[in-house]
Amino acid sequence: MTALDRLIQQIQRNCDISDAQHSGIFSICGLALRLRDLFKWEQGLEPWEEGDPSAVLEWIGVRESYWETLAGSEPGGLVVDGRSVDLFDTATVNAALASRRLYYGAGYARGLKPTFFLAAIETEQDMEGCRVYRLGQELARDLLTLPALSQNGTILLRRRSARSLLWDQITYAAPSAQRSLDAALGACGIASRRLSEVRQQWDVLLRAQEEIHLHHELGEIKASGFERERWQEIIAAFPLTRIELLARHVKDLLADTHPLGPLCHFTRTRNATGVGLYAAFADRLMRNLFPELIPAADELLRTGDWTVMAQAAAAGHSAAKRYAATMISAYDDAKSHHDLARLPADIERLLGRYLNGES
Repeated sequence: MTALDRLIQQIQRNCDISDAQHSGIFSICGLALRLRDLFKWEQGLEPWEEGDPSAVLEWIGVRESYWETLAGSEPGGLVVDGRSVDLFDTATVNAALASRRLYYGAGYARGLKPTFFLAAIETEQDMEGCRVYRLGQELARDLLTLPALSQNGTILLRRRSARSLLWDQITYAAPSAQRSLDAALGACGIASRRLSEVRQQWDVLLRAQEEIHLHHELGEIKASGFERERWQEIIAAFPLTRIELLARHVKDLLADTHPLGPLCHFTRTRNATGVGLYAAFADRLMRNLFPELIPAADELLRTGDWTVMAQAAAAGHSAAKRYAATMISAYDDAKSHHDLARLPADIERLLGRYLNGES
């Protein structure tokens, strides 16, 4: 076994331990979908290839039994070039992997779940002062299908995960998403949502989706209004709560409506497919926080008037700054009185109406 093989094993074991410890943060349906995607990754299947149902169920049973053997284990450090390295020291690991054109990612996701991956670098470029890596084949990963993320000013686009996510978003689109999704598909020449037609224009859809993720990360890095350290402090204090859910969505809205964010970018480039996909996949909380989105997207996709989208993005950005200021003020006040326990009630009073229907 080579040193790289051993490193892949170490990373994958950390992924498995994290999954075993944190699988409870997902709903039953959410966990089943993530296990299905993990199965496809292990088997090398395309997003539209499901595999034999009995084989999937058997694999899930084996995986859950394996998780039981990891009870009490903790993700461990890595051995890179004969040196012990902390599992979150991505800079050291990536310096050692640079000649192999591999990239290691590590951090915390929703509910403070540790997340890790190792992927092949396809391309890299500088954009707006950020280093952008497009990653392909994934050699190690956990349950999370994260299509993109940013770390220390570096943007990582995980193309394998993005493909899986987009296919599932189209396949399982909510009723509220149908009109925007049909308009997005129509804008790139897809007359119906038959999966055979979607596959014919798959590369066009993937490019639009990648623009969403890339410009979201650019907007998140550049946006002001919810300083990253303060935001991390809030979600670390209230993981898996409505406060974390709201804080993440407010930060997303700040990024998406920033001048470098996807909505402004699509307005400049007149990308109707991108706007349609963004509107279709915005969840209920994002629509509550950004009520201008769907009417503006509908009008744009119907009339071709890009002014309405520029106005909506500006309104959404102003609103996001107000939401962030409200959350920060409430948090600082509770913290100054050594009474963080009161923050959930304060947030419900101030912003709870936007969380209607969310959990």
